[in-house]
This record gives sequence, C-alpha cells and structure tokens, in this order.
Amino acid sequence: MTLIAITRGVSPALDRCELSWLPREPIDLEKAIRQHHAYEECLRDLGASVISLAPEPALPDSMFVEDPAVVVPEVAIITRMGAESRRAEAESLAPVLARYRPVEYLREPATLEGGDVLRIGRTLYVGRSARTNTEGIRQLISILSPFGYSVHAVPVDRCLHLKSAGSYLDERTILANPEWIDTGIFEADSLRVVNVPAEEARAANVLAIGRRVMVPAAFPKTGALLAQLGFAVRTIDISELMKAEAGLTCSSILFAP
Repeated sequence: MTLIAITRGVSPALDRCELSWLPREPIDLEKAIRQHHAYEECLRDLGASVISLAPEPALPDSMFVEDPAVVVPEVAIITRMGAESRRAEAESLAPVLARYRPVEYLREPATLEGGDVLRIGRTLYVGRSARTNTEGIRQLISILSPFGYSVHAVPVDRCLHLKSAGSYLDERTILANPEWIDTGIFEADSLRVVNVPAEEARAANVLAIGRRVMVPAAFPKTGALLAQLGFAVRTIDISELMKAEAGLTCSSILFAP
C-alpha cells in the first residue's frame, strides 16, 4: 500500500526558527530549499505519495510538520505545541489530515509535540520533555486507549525531543543515543536497541520505510552500521536544515491512507 507523506515547503523565515540545543548559525535559505526538495524526492523514491503544502512565511518552523500532529490508523490528533510561537502551524495542517482521518485536538494546559512520539505497532513511547508535559501525555492516552494503544512516558532532558535520541528501525528495533535517553524502557519491552557511534551523537534520528532507511550524509558511520544490519541505506544531505535542529522524521507525516 502506498504511503502518504505530508510535507511543507521551507519558510523564508527559517533563520528565525526556535533553537533549544544549538547555537544560531546563518542558514543558506536557497540551499535549505534545495535540500528539502531532495528530501521530498527521496520520499517518492522510497514509495511515498508526497503532499507538499505551501510554505508559511510567518511561521519559521512550519517545515517541521511532524510536531503539530500525531497520526495513527484510527485518528489524527492535532497537538498543542510546547513552543507557543509554533501553535498556528496546525491551522492549515488539520484540514489536510481531515481528508484521511477523524481529527481530535489536545486542549490547554496540555503540550505535546509529535517529535516526542515514537510508535512501535500499538505502543507509543512519548517523551516527557520541555515541549511535552504530563497533561499532554494524559490527553493522548485518553484519545488513544479506546483504540487499544498503550502509551509509555519517557523522560527527556538531554535533547529536544524523544526522537532526537531514538527512532524506529523496524517493529523490534530502535536506533538510539544512550547518552541522551535511558534506553532501558525499550529493552524492558524486548526491543533491540542499536546504539549510534559515540562521535555521531545526532544520528539517532533516521527515517525508515520497510527495510530502507534514510540517513543524514553527516553520519557515515551510522549509515555503515545500518547497512551491516541489512538495511538499504539512502544518504541525504540536510546540513542547512540541521542548523534549525532538523532531523529526518520531523519534516514529514507518514501514514497509510
């Protein structure tokens, strides 16, 4: 079945993005746009049907469409983001998701960002971070538990989001940076944890579609490690986007129609 990938063009205001863990550097906007187009092309090459939304000039971080929503087969949940400057990003995203799923909303005082949500089958690991609070997790549980999902909170205090430190490889395997999160919660659920090389701390966020994995070109050792594990690795340059704290999962919402 063809996957849908929702993306959004790079905002011309990207250089005013929120930054939590990186120093601000000049961003070459034209190069960032080219890299994002290459990312969308890579999604197409991996079999996804890309719905590319127009850039939002007034919303610097709006390219990161993963954060305003959590999508499972039964429902799309519009989050209430921890970064107040980003909350308007959901306004144009919700109608698109409503074509495919019933839409639910998190309400104040909840905060939750999609980058903190790592789904493995019917289990969601949710980072309790500077961007996602306990009430956000509680409301997520309230919406998803009737559909048979379990939700586990994971403390996150050494990076931006849970998926900055760990991402899905397959139904039994997580790629992680054990210096940034306690991977014991995954191991307790009998998941295999593959650690990124110590010198590639930001490499834990990759985008897997089946046995094919998109890996930032900045992390060749991680790419080689995943190739040794039998994954077909696609490297992609997102160097300018990484200056805005981008990973690979954050720039798309992937789901089966």
